[in-house]
Amino acid sequence: MLDSTDTRLLAALQKDAHLTAHQLGELLNLSPSQAGRRRQRLEAEGYITGYAAKLDPLKLGLHVQGFIQVHLGTHGPEQSASFARMVNSRPEITSAWTMTGEADYLLHVYCDDLAALNRLLHEVILPHPAVARVQSQIVMDQLKRDAPLPT
Repeated sequence: MLDSTDTRLLAALQKDAHLTAHQLGELLNLSPSQAGRRRQRLEAEGYITGYAAKLDPLKLGLHVQGFIQVHLGTHGPEQSASFARMVNSRPEITSAWTMTGEADYLLHVYCDDLAALNRLLHEVILPHPAVARVQSQIVMDQLKRDAPLPT
């Protein structure tokens, strides 16, 4: 069970994963060793699954962000596994979800330009034997970046 200090610690780390035990202790009114032990416990219990840098896609030359809805023609464990292997092999596909509703999968992609998105669609995704059709949406502007999870 998480107590209010744990949730405050998680909220603080989502905003700045570089906080030291000393800084966490100041924020949480704990000693640095108590704050460090709480952080270690939350890591060990799987509440904290890792730490990563947030990169600017535009500075990396990734000027097109999009979502691709994928509709499979056949549904079976082999098709799903094969599709998942393809998704996991493509660095431009940054997130993928199985969905309820019309589409079977929703892919979040970043590409250098429209030509690269077109190649991804027509040379990689659509030729996959399980894929029946796709529908893509290009992000015009992102109103809110991936925000911290509510704690």
